[in-house]
Formats: sequence, C-alpha cells, structure tokens
Amino acid sequence: MPFPPKSGYPIVVYNTIRGLLGLGAEITLFSINTAKDWVDIEDIYDPVFDSIQFYSHELDTGVNVWGALFNIFSNQSYNVSRYFDEDAGKLLENLLRENEFDIIQFEGLFVVPYLDIVKANSKAKLIYRAHNIVFDVWERLANTEMFTPRRRYLQFLARRLKAYETEQINRFHQVFAISEPDRHSILRFGCETALDVFPVALDFKNYVADPTKVSFPTLFHLGAMDWRPNKEGLEWFLDEVWPDIEKLTGELRFYIAGKNMPRHFFDYDSENLVVEGEVLDAMEFMNSKAIMIVPILSGSGMRVKILEGMAMGKCIIATTMAAEGIECEHGKDILIADTPDEFYRSILQCITHPTKWKEIGSNARKSVEKNYDISFIAERMFKVYNELLNA
Repeated sequence: MPFPPKSGYPIVVYNTIRGLLGLGAEITLFSINTAKDWVDIEDIYDPVFDSIQFYSHELDTGVNVWGALFNIFSNQSYNVSRYFDEDAGKLLENLLRENEFDIIQFEGLFVVPYLDIVKANSKAKLIYRAHNIVFDVWERLANTEMFTPRRRYLQFLARRLKAYETEQINRFHQVFAISEPDRHSILRFGCETALDVFPVALDFKNYVADPTKVSFPTLFHLGAMDWRPNKEGLEWFLDEVWPDIEKLTGELRFYIAGKNMPRHFFDYDSENLVVEGEVLDAMEFMNSKAIMIVPILSGSGMRVKILEGMAMGKCIIATTMAAEGIECEHGKDILIADTPDEFYRSILQCITHPTKWKEIGSNARKSVEKNYDISFIAERMFKVYNELLNA
C-alpha cells in the first residue's frame, strides 16, 4: 500500500503515481493490503488517492512455521508465494475483464505471482519495476549469518528466490531497474527484454529544511527496523563504532528512530543515545538533527531515506553498500565510511569542522534536485509507455 508514503516502497510507488497523474495518465491501482503494514482505507485522505481508481485485498503475509516447513518440499519460493491469494486473484481477474488497460506495471517482485492472471485476462503491455534484486539481499544476509542452521536456511531461501526472479524477468515487455548497479545485475542473470533505469523520484516541495531548528552536535538514524539490513547494520554500528564516538564529547547526542523498533535496541538507550522508535513526522525529526548515519552492510536497490536526507540538506555518513546506486561523490555531497575507523574519522571531522557538514549537506540537496526530480522521471517513464504502445 503506497498510502501513507512514509517508507521506501510506498514513497517510490506513490511518487510514480503522482508524477504520471501530472502528465494526464488515468491510473488504476490494485494493492495487497498486508496485515503487517495494514492501512485503514477509510482513513486515507490524499488528493492522489482521490485521483485514481483503487482496489485492494487484505492479506496476512506473515511467516507461518508450518507453511515454511511444507514449502521446503515444494518448488516455490516461500518469500514470494506468501503474497499470492486466490481471492485476490479473482478480484484482479474481474477487474481486468471489466476494464481495458494500455500498461500494467508490477511494482516489485512480490506482486509478480499474479502475472499469469494478468496475461490470461489482458492485452496490455506489461512492465516489471524491480525495486531491488531480492535474492541478492538474502544471499548477503546468509553470508553474514554465523549460526549454521540459520545460514543454510537463508541460503536455501536465496536459491529459491534467485530461481524465481530469473525465470520471471523475461516474461514482461519491459523491465525498469531502480538503479544502474541493479540494471547490471539484471543483465547478468539473463535479462533479454528491454531494460531501463528509473530511480526513486522526489517532489522537492515536500522537503523544506529550516536550519534554525537544527541541533548540533547530533547524529541520527532513521529507517524501518523490520527490514533486516537496517536492523543488522545499526546493531553493528552500535556495537563496533558508537562506544568510541560517544567519548568524543559529552554534548554529542545520537537519535535512533523507525517503525517496528526491536525491544533490544532500547537497551542501548543512555544519556547520549536516544531511541525514539516510530516518529510522527519524519521530516521534522530529520530537520532537527545534523548528521545522518546509514551503516547498511547488505541489501540492494536504492535507499530512499538517503535521498530524503540529501533533499533535506543533511550531511550523510553511509557505507558504500548503503549509497549504492545513488548519484553522489565522497567528500562532496556525502561521506562514505565502511569501517569503524572510517566512521570515527568522518564523524570527528564533522564535529570539529561544522562548516564541513553544512557544505556537504548543501551539495547533497543540489545533487538530488539534479538527478531525482519527480517531473523529469515521470516524463521519461511516460515516453517509454508511448514507445511500447506504438511498437
């Protein structure tokens, strides 16, 4: 569900819809309303929502022990199959029979299980938008898992995902990658269909910074904590980096925020470290802090929160993995750190030279305005639609 657009996937889908509406597209959205991130449709008050035809189906996609066990003896990817439901399929089938569409765009791998239904009931051109390389995320998680039985199960899930992802990629008329590194990955595992890059789009009217409200010296981390790369990266930072950073100055504060915050993170709470959990206004939270920390060690795709931080003029210190796919330059509009020592030196530099982090934040805003504007990306996407229809 892209309403409300508060985290990565919803922001990508919401801004895609918003940009296309601005070009006069007529849009119908079919969403899986998962129990994990359930949204009350009656509580959606949004002009974008009011401008589209909307259909949804509620589904509990949570991990079931017995389901996971029986899946081992099937040939399906458990990560993906949990998102398919026969009732949702019937609703989608009726929708396709009653309407004629020019383009049907699948946003992410977890709606691809409905591809056969779409193919059987529509003559539309079909596009797959890869928000990341899903199996790559699980492969990297498996490689960092120390507990052998869990590592082997993660490897098993990654193999199943890879088989499914590579089999489906050539069943579409067009594929959109979210970043240039992801485009290369998709090509490597055998994509033979048309392939283009459409990154995250931002509406910069929503990112207005107020420097008078920034508290310094402050660090912050903001991200959904039910996404394993966020959780594991932050654990690494708190265990390996923060103890030395905390000693730099008694005035330094590190704020951690994000939905579904695991309980054990609150055990880190101290005078210098504030664990807030989910915040009501992410932009207000981000605006009030100086330096953004993104210590992601695994994953693929594009970190939307980094782009939002850049749009808010924040100095961001991130791992190479976290910044993967984003148009940025170390030392100019971002600081890259991959080891505890590199994080330490980058944070020390920002604290002792306040003009440094301000300069990087200012450059960051200019960079995202140049590369990730919603109008420019929507126009490019609309052009591809027309080319498909006229082919």
